[in-house]
Order: sequence, then C-alpha cells, then structure tokens
Amino acid sequence: MDRSLLRPRVALCLAAALLAVPLAAQVAQPEYAARRAALAAALPGDGVLLVLGAPEPKENFQNFWQAENFRYLTGFLEPGAAMVIVRRNGVTRGMLFVEPKDAAAEVWTGERLGVAGVGPLTGMEGRAAGTLTAVVDSLLALGGPLFAVGDFSVGSGADVPGTLKPRTTDDQFLDALKTKHKNVKVDDVNADVMTLRGRKSAGELALLRSAARVSAAAHREVLHAIAPGMAEFEVQALAEYTFRRNGADGPSYGSIVGSGPNSTTLHYNKDDRFMRDGEMLNMDMAAYYAGYSADLTRTVPVNGKFGAEQRDVYTVVLDAQRAAERQVKIGVSFRQVNDSAVVVLKNGLARLGLIESSDATYDCGTADRAARCPQYRLYYMHGLGHPIGLDVHDVDVSDTAALAAGSAFTIEPGVYVRANTVEIIPDTPANAALKRKIADAVRRYANIGVRIEDDYIVTATGFDRITADAPREIEEIEREMAKKSGPAPRDAAQVEAYKKSKP
Repeated sequence: MDRSLLRPRVALCLAAALLAVPLAAQVAQPEYAARRAALAAALPGDGVLLVLGAPEPKENFQNFWQAENFRYLTGFLEPGAAMVIVRRNGVTRGMLFVEPKDAAAEVWTGERLGVAGVGPLTGMEGRAAGTLTAVVDSLLALGGPLFAVGDFSVGSGADVPGTLKPRTTDDQFLDALKTKHKNVKVDDVNADVMTLRGRKSAGELALLRSAARVSAAAHREVLHAIAPGMAEFEVQALAEYTFRRNGADGPSYGSIVGSGPNSTTLHYNKDDRFMRDGEMLNMDMAAYYAGYSADLTRTVPVNGKFGAEQRDVYTVVLDAQRAAERQVKIGVSFRQVNDSAVVVLKNGLARLGLIESSDATYDCGTADRAARCPQYRLYYMHGLGHPIGLDVHDVDVSDTAALAAGSAFTIEPGVYVRANTVEIIPDTPANAALKRKIADAVRRYANIGVRIEDDYIVTATGFDRITADAPREIEEIEREMAKKSGPAPRDAAQVEAYKKSKP
C-alpha cells in the first residue's frame, strides 16, 4: 500500500483531536495520547507498532537527548524506553517499556519513573524494558505486520539494507527480529510520524513562542556587552547563560559566533577568536525550550556603529528578508517566499558591484564537464529557511503544500563576502573579465558576512515574527549596543512556566 496516501488522513485525525489544547508550559498528556491515536488509526489494518526511544549514553556523564519521534508520541524523557501499540480486531492496546526503579542505579542517573509510574502518567500499560524482545516476539508470532519508528540507517524502509551509513542500534534490534520472524513484513513509518509533526498544535506553537522569546532576550542581552577585544566565546557564554536563566533547557544547536573573517563561514562554531574594532559579528544562537527549538541570527558591528560598507551589505540582506515576509500568508508556497528574497539579493549584489548583473552566470565547470552557475551564489550559498519544531530543522505542512495557519519556519537570507572570492572562481578564459570587474568590490566588502534570521508562525491574517524582540533595524541595533549594563532581570513569566513544567 502506498503509505503517502495515509499521510493526509494522519494529519486530519490529529487536527480533530487537538483543536482545544490549552497553552501550557509543556505538552499535556492528552495531546500525546491524541498523537498516538492518530498514528494508530492511519495504519492499514491490524498489526504491531514499535517505537524505539534513544538508548542510554555510552557514559553516564554524557547528556541524554530523547529521540524526537519517540518524544513526540510519548513525552517520555528517560533513556532505554520503547513503546508498543497492538491493534487486533479493532482493539488497540498501548504499552510503554521503561527501565525499572533501581535505587543503586538512581544514585547515578537520578530517579526513574519506573514501571508502576507509567499508567498514572500516560494511561498506557507499564512494562520493564528488559521484557521488550520477548513481548514483541510473542506478538509477531500471532502474525501481521510490524510498523517501526526509530533511528534507521536508511529512510526508505526498515526492510532495506543499510548501505548509506553504519547500522544503528535500532537497525540491529530490527535485524534480530526479522531473523526470528522471516515471514513478518517490517514497514518503516517514521515518515507518518513526521507528517503528524508537520502540523503544530496550539500547545506546540506556545512552546515555540517561548523558545523564540528567550532567544530574543539573549540576543538583546549580548548587545549590551559586545565590544572590541572581547572573545567570541564570551558572547556565546553570555547568550547560553541567558537561555538557561530564563527557563530554557539550553541552546538548540551549537552556537555560531563569528567575527571578521569568521562571519563569512556559515556554520563557524569554534567561537575562539577575539573581535576587532571595525569588524562585523555574526551570531546564530537560539534556545531549546521544553523540547522545542528556536533559530535566530543577528549580525552587528563589533564597535556598535555600522560603517558604510557594513551598512551596504546589511541593507541588502534586510531588504531581502522584508521582501520574503511580504509574501507570507495562507495558501502561498515557500517557493514564492524564496523567489522574492532572491530577486532582492541579486539586485543588491549587482548594485554593490559584487556581480555583473542580477542574472549573470560564471563558468563553474570542470575539465570534464562544462557548467554555468549564477554569480549571486558566490555570496549566498544556502536556502532561505526551514521549518522549526522539535528539531531546529523540523518538518511542516508547507514542505509539500502551501503555507497553512500554524506553519512555523525561519526566513534567513545572507550575504557572505569572503576575502578569497576572486581566487576561488575557476581561472578560465570565460571568467577572466568577471574577476577583473568584481575585484575592487570584493576588496571593499571583504570579510563582511551578514545573515538575518527570524522565526515565523503563519496566522489567519498573515504572520507573527516571534523573534521580533531581537533588534534588527540598523538604528535599533546601534541604540541597543550603546546601552552598557549588567545582566538583565529574568523573564519572570517564562521562569514560572518552566517551574510548572517540572514535577
């Protein structure tokens, strides 16, 4: 059966169940139950659904992060867990397999929920994790397919050998099951869970707004401290301290803090250089709040005042972001949003003399294969944005369809003028004129990298830019950087919400 036909049904089942979810500091248990019910209802007939959580870290001093699909369906955050849902003759039964309580182990790991705690918390039957294999074996012996959700080495189905990357722990678990149950069809249904995740509930959107709010507070905070001579890692430390101080779990990805030449490296995260007067500082830093990830970038002058060249490049990027924003509304494809930004970027780069014209190309081929590439891609190498959610690069209904109410994503145009731009253009006769024409402009704007990234939620009337508390206008940034102060007070509402989310 073509599982893609099931995905709209999955989304509709979930949407109907979640319309009345209240705003809260965490996702409520009834919402997790609704997600499981929606997934089970979409499966084609009777069978066994196995959802594998992340294993215990190799060393007990390492941080544990729950598998996102498992967290989405259960909200359970302990390692070594698994969920089994059985459907027979229209009757559905859910079991959550967890590590038993063990006082000696809990000295090291902290208190476990234990088998007895599963039912009161989740409404599912609790089982000891050590019995998972025996229980699944007995269920598969009765016949029917196995639907699997986990960390598999290929995304095209759990029955496909893992040839693209090393076999995972979850692959190995399924391999053992398939060896014992050779007639059982194993179907990877990760994609169906991702379809569910693409439609954010009111509770999820509230958590994204909290993540964005804390992220913006940290960006505003660091503006009060940035100065020549400061280290990039000091900015990183202050931002991540502010995340935690305001109730976030930490950064949602490795913080990118790049000054001067580092500002032109897209994913620079060494953060170990000392900033100099007259340079730009590119800061891609955001908070992870109750499982949900914001994504926020600001680029500012280290000395607090934009120079002429810095202002030129910054204005091109900001104008591109605004052009993209004007397209955001229900029913519009993200391609339309992207195209509007790209037009502005190309025209701006041509105006600055960094490319020959908005539609100019250059020879980017090899000795074996001729090719032409757009010149604007010398300075803008990435996409315009991506969905956000449980993962900083999440899924959304707009991945395959038009924007809908509740779509959550980033818009992040950028221009990165690397000092060696002319040198990396292939030295061919066709490119000689281009190199001569842009050389002066590249020298003028060298080592200026600008990315402006915000988070958005589509609404019935347009959109909310949920990271708007982080200054982005040139005058606003300069005004905020002129304020030198100690740490800002905590966001009391966010901290209180965080407290309420804890047992």
